[in-house]
Amino acid sequence: MSFMELPFDPDDMIARLRPWIETESPTFDAAALARMVDVAAYDCAAAGASLEVIPGRMGCGPSLRVKFPHPEQGKPGILVSGHLDTVHPVGTLASNPFRREDGKVYGPGIQDMKGGNFVALEAMRQIMRAGLRTPLPVTFLLTPDEEIGTPATRDLIEQEARLNKYVVVPEPALADGSCVIGRYAIARFNLETRGVPSHAGWRLKEGRSAIAMMARKVAEIEAMTTDDCTFSVGVIHAGQWVNCVSSSCLAEVLSMAKTDEDLEKGVAAMLGLSGTENDVKLIVTRGVTRPVWKPGQPQDMALYDIAASIADRVGFTLGHKPSGGGSDGNFTGALGIPTIDSTGVRGEGLHTLNEHIFEDSLIERARLHAGLFMELT
Repeated sequence: MSFMELPFDPDDMIARLRPWIETESPTFDAAALARMVDVAAYDCAAAGASLEVIPGRMGCGPSLRVKFPHPEQGKPGILVSGHLDTVHPVGTLASNPFRREDGKVYGPGIQDMKGGNFVALEAMRQIMRAGLRTPLPVTFLLTPDEEIGTPATRDLIEQEARLNKYVVVPEPALADGSCVIGRYAIARFNLETRGVPSHAGWRLKEGRSAIAMMARKVAEIEAMTTDDCTFSVGVIHAGQWVNCVSSSCLAEVLSMAKTDEDLEKGVAAMLGLSGTENDVKLIVTRGVTRPVWKPGQPQDMALYDIAASIADRVGFTLGHKPSGGGSDGNFTGALGIPTIDSTGVRGEGLHTLNEHIFEDSLIERARLHAGLFMELT
C-alpha cells in the first residue's frame, strides 16, 4: 500500500478533531494547556506512539514529545514541530463554537494551528494502522508558547531539531495554499513610561502623564515602519483611577525585519528611544526575537521539491513563499536544518472570531504529510 491509498475519512477526522478545538488553550493559561496536552497525548498514544510530557516553565504550560516506533529510533529522522497554544481566551467558544457549515469547520485555534497538528498526526495514525514503516523515525514536539514568541521552549525545539534530519512545521497554509520557505525576523520590545502622579482635577499641572507620553511614542514608533522593517504597538496597560495623573504605562511592540541588517537597525532605533522628556522617563527593553530564516536556502528548497512532487500526486500544486509571520520554523530554518513550514490546513480568519478551515483541506494535507513521512530518506 502506498500513502495515496491510505483510507482517510473526513467525517471521522472532523469528529476526532472536535475535542482538540473544544479544549481551549490560550498561551497565558498553563492549566488549559495541560488539559490540551492530555487530549493530544491520548490521540498520540492511540495512534501507537510513546509519549513524554515535559514540564512547563516561565509560567507556561507543558510540552509533549511523541515518538513513533521505528527500528532506528534515536537516529536522525523527521521532526514535526507544532504548538498547542492559541491567542483565544477560554470562553471564545461561545463566540466561535465548533461547527461544520458549508464546507468549513469553525473554532478557536482550528487554523492556527491545531488543525495542522491533527492532520500530521492523522497521517502517522493511518501509516501505523496500515502496517507501513516510514524510512526515517518520526517525532512530534508540541509546545505551549509559540504565540508569545516561544520564550520558554526555544532551546527545546532547537535541540530536538539538531537531533533530526528534517523539520516539518504544520502551521496553516498561506492564502493561496503555498507553504513557507523562509521567514522574516520578529522582534518584541517592552516599553515603560514613568511619569509624575498628581490629582487630575485639583493639581493637574503638577503631574506628568505616563499615558500621554506613551501615546506620543506610539505614533512615533509606528511612523518608523518601512516595507523592510515594520513596527506595531499591540498592547498597552495603564491607569486605574481617572482622577489620578498616570505615573506608569506599559506597552509591547512587535517588529518585523526582512534581513539581519534590517533587524539590527530596527533594534537600534527602538532602544534609542529610551530617555527622559518633560520629567517622564521612557524605558525600552528588548524581548524575545525570532531570527531571520533566509528564503531559498538549498537544503530547504531540496525539501520543498520533494513536498511539491508529493502534492502533485495528491492533486494540488504546492507553491512556496517567504513570510513575515514568525513561527518556530524561524529557529530550525536559521540553524540550517532542512525545514518546510506552513504545510498545514487551508483556512481563513486565524486570530479572529471567524477562524475556520476548509473541510476539503483535511485529507489533502493529511495525505501530503503521509507522503513526506513515507518518502523522506
